[in-house]
Amino acid sequence: MGTVGSRRTLRGLTGWATAVLLLSGCAAQGGGAGTAPTNAPGTPSSSMEMSMPAMSGTASTLLDPTAFAAAMKQPGTVIIDVHIPFEGKLNSGDLRIPYNQIAQHADELPADRSTPLAIYCRSGNMSAIAAPVLAAMGYTHIVELRGGMQAWVADGRDLTTTE
Repeated sequence: MGTVGSRRTLRGLTGWATAVLLLSGCAAQGGGAGTAPTNAPGTPSSSMEMSMPAMSGTASTLLDPTAFAAAMKQPGTVIIDVHIPFEGKLNSGDLRIPYNQIAQHADELPADRSTPLAIYCRSGNMSAIAAPVLAAMGYTHIVELRGGMQAWVADGRDLTTTE
């Protein structure tokens, strides 16, 4: 009986270890509950990646403030503040479309669905909601500011405080 009990204990521990590994793998890839979208498999994870990667299975790519600033400067990129209420913006030319009204403001968005979009909010939560909506509308190149305007300011960058 001692051997059978030992095997059961070993199987139980193996099962728990497998579950922990699977769950930690999901969290590391951004698949855990409550996590924001992350890079698609095979997409470079470097925050300094300047090209707008093609989306594959994710709504957007998260970028730190330095990489996001570079993405904003890419020709043709449309920058969208999705935060409500207004708490500042990254520069004076940004579009302001509330995260929960993206579809209703489709006429303000570029007709060309391959246009690079750089979206942000105050903390990253609202842009994480807006990104899948934009992707469902057919936009294929979406980047988000990881940590939102809070991360932007923490990185020593300025906000425009007038609408």
